[in-house]
Amino acid sequence: MKNSLRIGSLFGIPFQLHYSWFIIFVLLTVTLALYYFPSSWATSTRWILGGLTSLLLFASVLAHELSHSLVAQRRGIPVKSITLFIFGGVAQITREVTDPRTELVMAAAGPLCSLAIAGISFGVYFLIQGFSEHLASVAWYLAFINAILAVFNMIPGFPLDGGRVFRSIVWRATGSYKRATRVASLTGRGFAYAMILGGILIIFLLPGGLFNGIWLIFIGWFLDNAAVQSYRQAMVRESLEGFTAQDVMSPQYPSVPRNLTIGGLVQNYLILAGHRYFLVTDDGVLRGIITLEDIRAIPRERWETTYVSEAMTPVERMEWVSPEEGAMNVLERMVGGDINQIPVVRDGRVIGVIARDILLQFIRTRTKLGM
Repeated sequence: MKNSLRIGSLFGIPFQLHYSWFIIFVLLTVTLALYYFPSSWATSTRWILGGLTSLLLFASVLAHELSHSLVAQRRGIPVKSITLFIFGGVAQITREVTDPRTELVMAAAGPLCSLAIAGISFGVYFLIQGFSEHLASVAWYLAFINAILAVFNMIPGFPLDGGRVFRSIVWRATGSYKRATRVASLTGRGFAYAMILGGILIIFLLPGGLFNGIWLIFIGWFLDNAAVQSYRQAMVRESLEGFTAQDVMSPQYPSVPRNLTIGGLVQNYLILAGHRYFLVTDDGVLRGIITLEDIRAIPRERWETTYVSEAMTPVERMEWVSPEEGAMNVLERMVGGDINQIPVVRDGRVIGVIARDILLQFIRTRTKLGM
């Protein structure tokens, strides 16, 4: 995810902080220090505990998302990363689930993890309340917030965890992923509008409710957008159902030999054709790919002495697909690897290429036609 800072990895899954996380971290720390912890405590104590509690809360959110991710990995679904941001966290998987049972297990894992953390925190609170008032307050807050997090996420509104559980049930009952996603998305939008309306009522009917009302409206707006986006993703999957790489590829592709100099490539191919990439082939056999970025990495004074074979990404290090691979799998690989074009190869020979913009245009056309 762009605008994020990678800070480590767990179980082979990178996790990172979106820059918006720092906003909520500061706001939460300030709120805890000024309003939650007793004013009779030392100022430094309240601020230290506020920062510590904020960090532990986001560690809980990370554990919540990690539980989703570990289930996904066990079900054979790759997880690209986990990102913490202003609204909590999101696990980025590289492809959608393919059956309702997997969706149910994945979705339920997060709230169950939050409930477990809440239970442990409650237990810690009761054990230490007589020994440390400070740490007991931290434990109580973590227990309360994680319980709220579990309950909130189980609201049957897509794309919350509860919405995904709801979708898996409808999916299992109807046998239609598209219908289940539509029902869950509409339910999610209904909850979002209810939150927005509730926020407006809080602002106008409750004294001092401006901040809480605006926050509820903001969450409702976010959930509505997420529900719409999730439904669009489902339509993408539906539009590519049954199609293979060969169905969506272009048989025409720009190619150059590997013994061509960079200068020759620029003068005789790049300037004339205007392509941003060229497949490197020998009589149709794929050897690699060279992009505009690869060319820019070579100093201009070396263009006449550097060959394409030296600047290209060799076939061993690039992505390619077979003609029989599903079109949806191809799109997921392109999105997951941030790839703009991918060759279609049969027995080592290139038979076409799939460009991401052409594939997306194919999806838009089928979606508009209701196909």
